[in-house]
Amino acid sequence: MDFIDLKSRQKLIREEVDERIQAVLEHGQFILGPEVSDLEQRLAGYVGVKHCVTVSSGTDSLLIALMALEVGPGDEVITVPYTWISSAEVIALLGATPVFVDVREDTLNMDEKLLESAITSKTKAIMPVSIYGQTPDMDAINEIAGRYGLPVIEDAAQSFGATCKGNKSCNLSTIGSTSFFPSKPLGCYGDGGALFTSDDELAEKFRWIRVHGQQRKHHHPILGVNGRMDTLQAAILLAILEVFPQEVVKRGEIGDRYTSSLSGLDELTTPVIAAENTSVYAQYTILSEQRELVQNSLKDQGIPSVSYYSVPLHLQPVFKDLGCRAGDFPVSEKIANQCLSLPMSPYLSEQDQDKVIEGIRDSATPRSK
Repeated sequence: MDFIDLKSRQKLIREEVDERIQAVLEHGQFILGPEVSDLEQRLAGYVGVKHCVTVSSGTDSLLIALMALEVGPGDEVITVPYTWISSAEVIALLGATPVFVDVREDTLNMDEKLLESAITSKTKAIMPVSIYGQTPDMDAINEIAGRYGLPVIEDAAQSFGATCKGNKSCNLSTIGSTSFFPSKPLGCYGDGGALFTSDDELAEKFRWIRVHGQQRKHHHPILGVNGRMDTLQAAILLAILEVFPQEVVKRGEIGDRYTSSLSGLDELTTPVIAAENTSVYAQYTILSEQRELVQNSLKDQGIPSVSYYSVPLHLQPVFKDLGCRAGDFPVSEKIANQCLSLPMSPYLSEQDQDKVIEGIRDSATPRSK
């Protein structure tokens, strides 16, 4: 059993992928070819924003967003400690300081009630992370940010296709950022990412920065990076977009089936989806005080599972100079010690899902009434 089944989708769209790749090979515009602008228009329309700017990776999308906001030495950017390192890494790379806010025990997303106390005169931006497929309470975060005049970047690498109060992830704040890494809900066959905004000036800066700060040929008004998306990856994503809406529906159904089947087990917590949210279940992640026992039991049955972010960012050695200690962000630390992600994809068969569910039940105790 695959942890993430990428092969079934490839079989489904193989003919169209081949045709689109062949078209790129024939026209030869491998950098910023017509497929790139086509994809950007399609993605902007899907999300419901004015601008989409594709870039070379999800990490670069965050970096470019911060550069466009002119984040630099002396600035602070607020994010969460329970996430992949790129969320804080890009802040530090620009000479700014990551400031962490703990996450909620239910949705595992930024605890908006703790946000305002982290804001200082040095705060330049707020970067909540939409973890495991659903968004944080973006209305509350935006309201707080608005009172302080701060831009909000939604790190939506795991939530593309999800909604909050009917609005799509990446259309919930000043800037939306996502990743097209192959394992993501909308994943290509290599690295890729995108930025979303309805702010004309920011979108223009994104486009300059992704080509070395170039406004027009031989004219560079700002510093930039080599952050362009390959035309071949854009072509592949155009093919995947044809089946993506159906995949979002299937992800929701499979996630709901996991939850209804596992919610009665003791010492095991299933994902909580906020009432106003939908989730694309980038990962279906349970919490268990007996994580190693459950994981080993699954392994013995040939079922893969992954403990994501088992060392939260404030305890990573690269950030030791921030002065954080164990106990500073107790919810993140608890989740890091208990999280276990199960096989998940739109193409997970009921037979395989039943095998996972039975494997979990074999290693858990029914909850007493």
